[in-house]
Amino acid sequence: MAMAFTFPGQGSQATGMGKDLAEAYPEARAVFDEVDEALGEKLSTVIFEGPDETLTLTANAQPALMAVSMALIRVLEARGLRIENAASYVAGHSLGEYSALCAAGMFSISDTARLLRIRGNAMQAAVPAGQGAMAAIIGLENADVEAACAEARTLGAVQIANDNGGGQLVISGLKPAVEAAAAAATTKGAKRALMLPVSAPFHSSLMQPAADAMREALAGVAKSAPVVPVISNVRAAPVSDPEEIAELLVEQVTGQVRWRETVAWFAANGVDTLAEIGAGKVLSGLARRIDRSITSLNVAGPGDIDPFLAAIDGQNA
Repeated sequence: MAMAFTFPGQGSQATGMGKDLAEAYPEARAVFDEVDEALGEKLSTVIFEGPDETLTLTANAQPALMAVSMALIRVLEARGLRIENAASYVAGHSLGEYSALCAAGMFSISDTARLLRIRGNAMQAAVPAGQGAMAAIIGLENADVEAACAEARTLGAVQIANDNGGGQLVISGLKPAVEAAAAAATTKGAKRALMLPVSAPFHSSLMQPAADAMREALAGVAKSAPVVPVISNVRAAPVSDPEEIAELLVEQVTGQVRWRETVAWFAANGVDTLAEIGAGKVLSGLARRIDRSITSLNVAGPGDIDPFLAAIDGQNA
């Protein structure tokens, strides 16, 4: 079994996530405490108790999801797992790439929490509220969605933000341009074009101020070589050099999350199992739609720990 560890992105958060983990394992509780200390506030209280509208704020959801993923990693490590032995690669969807890099040892938990708080605040501040938008385009090829965006650019910036696979593409940009591109996609045969309830046009050129903020933040943080390569969102290929990874994280803010190509790369390079480490099962669902030959495993709570370790032990026996 060749395995990659994957880490979820924004949208997978849910109030109460990680609470049972923190109550069951001191290693998990220590992660939430470390994140609280790094941010100078009790984010763990928001994660465990809500309210939902506070947790879903970009500046909270990003470090919160990382905290849950890393709590799971620390529990697995306490049970004897080593990522460099269990996984050939790591990858994460958008903010999940930071979780992946933290799990692989490139960043400390404290630094990752601070980076994601900066990232969340900078992304929210990059575009005034109400000016940006995102839309999901279902059932249309990349070339047709790109053509729809090109037609709409007379109204402002709009581009493909996420290629999630399974016929789902997400576009992002100025609201009038996104609405026009969504309408154009419908005329080109899209099954659905849905405006998304997001607070900013993520992964678009309008996020350049946030990219600049992340370049400065990443320049000032300690970096170690990851123990396994990361499959970069913007390149959909493995990278191991810390400075190159940091530059790609800057590009990621304004660039496309190429998740369909990431899963396809795994399948083409001998990875037959993806282990989603963190809240929810979004990435597992996407993987099934992209390539049904890949097995998906989920590690989201205490009940998943022993079955996951048993699956690894069984394959390695």
